[in-house]
Amino acid sequence: MNKSAVIVGGGLGGLFTGAILSKEGVKVTVIEKNATVGGGLQSFSRFGEIFDTGMHVIGGMNPGGNIRRICDYLGITDRMHLKEIGPETIDLLYFAEDKRFYRIAKGRNEFVESLAASFPDQRANLVKYMDAVYKIVDGMDMFFLRPVSDFVPVHSGDFMLPVDSFIAKYISDAHLRSVLAYANPLYGGYPGKTPAFIHALLTVLYVNGPNRFAGGSYLFAETLRDFIEKHGGEVVVGDAVVRVNTENRLVTSVITRKDREFKADFCICAIYPGSFFPLLDDASVLPKSYRTRLDQIPVSYSAFTLSIKLKKNSFRYMDYSAYYMGRYDRIWDFGRSDAGWPLGFMYMTPPEIEQGEYASKMIVTAPMSWDYVKRWEDTCVGHRGKDYEEWKRMCAERILDCMTEIYRGFRDCVEAVNTASPLTIRDYYGIKEGAMCGYSKDCNNMILSQVPVVTKVKNLFLTGQNCRLHGFGGVPLTAINTCEAILGRNYVLDKINGFEKGL
Repeated sequence: MNKSAVIVGGGLGGLFTGAILSKEGVKVTVIEKNATVGGGLQSFSRFGEIFDTGMHVIGGMNPGGNIRRICDYLGITDRMHLKEIGPETIDLLYFAEDKRFYRIAKGRNEFVESLAASFPDQRANLVKYMDAVYKIVDGMDMFFLRPVSDFVPVHSGDFMLPVDSFIAKYISDAHLRSVLAYANPLYGGYPGKTPAFIHALLTVLYVNGPNRFAGGSYLFAETLRDFIEKHGGEVVVGDAVVRVNTENRLVTSVITRKDREFKADFCICAIYPGSFFPLLDDASVLPKSYRTRLDQIPVSYSAFTLSIKLKKNSFRYMDYSAYYMGRYDRIWDFGRSDAGWPLGFMYMTPPEIEQGEYASKMIVTAPMSWDYVKRWEDTCVGHRGKDYEEWKRMCAERILDCMTEIYRGFRDCVEAVNTASPLTIRDYYGIKEGAMCGYSKDCNNMILSQVPVVTKVKNLFLTGQNCRLHGFGGVPLTAINTCEAILGRNYVLDKINGFEKGL
């Protein structure tokens, strides 16, 4: 194309967008404020171990999966270190209320049977529920990387139902409803608001077969970075954009903290829009109504995390993700600050490339409302005070108490603990209130919560989790939307499908 693009933000959205554009001949420059690229793919070192920050479980990476097909088209599949989860158990749930365990199996029929073992009278309902889940997803062209037609898509009647109502429509047992909603923190679920299609997408991605990155998710981020650089692009780290220059409704250049100027034909915002728009030298290039609308969109809730180094040969590696849940009737309350904490959490043992019988580390992610840290919101890293450190210690103790409830003697397995709060997530990712899933989707007002990748500035585009879908299964699809806004409708999808046909 003999065109160029500067991408502000080197997270999953920025890297995938940059890789696709690079593949199609656009000269790409990615600018990342942190010392390493990756966003939620980033990893950090503590106690001699590598801990991932966000992408703990990934969907769509099995052969034939949508994200795997994008990677095949880019030619990077053979560089990935993946470890498949399951199949007998992809998730293990524990409800403290009655001390019961539930196993979730891989595969559509296996999923039904694994839960019917605990709820035999609900087997027929589970079949209907899964039929409805797959029907929702089957109507989503982008999920299957199908070229988009000129017709308005026709979705099932369940598509925009609130997810809690969707589950209740098919499942009559109250406890099973809560069990089926166990993963709602992974998409920032709210009762009466989150649309059923978000739940359906995540369910299908995981039931079809989840994977983990072995050796650290940062390795995949580095793979995307290498791809961009090998195709003539540049990835700048440790240097934040501080000003975006505009003229005649066009972005002309961006200026970084280190006083470097980058000019390009296209500018792509791959960070939280609320952090990017204040960088514009002339705010009026975007309509005030547009900026106000984006400012008013609520964000999803955040999390408190524990990165635990385990004593050698003390805790066996778990080939699945596990969940601690408190009460069945609190399954939708993770985003509330008045419901107590922790209501539940996910924990898992990240795999090494050559994983043995025992795990060397564990990551615990407990959803948390911003209200819990609001009193320290004007502080910065390293200067939050002793009361903050004591509060984090108490939070960690609560999590460890819950773990000991499941695994007697668990504390004896722990060698060291590192903690991170919603403040850490906010400061590291630059997203409002440390939101895990970007903007919160509301089925009652989807116009408010759907953010197009195009803007009123002719050469300014958006990408990443704040546009349409979040997570590893959603952000790469949004990257295609962004790239096709530049390259042409169905341009990338036709390339992917043509590649698979040998064209």
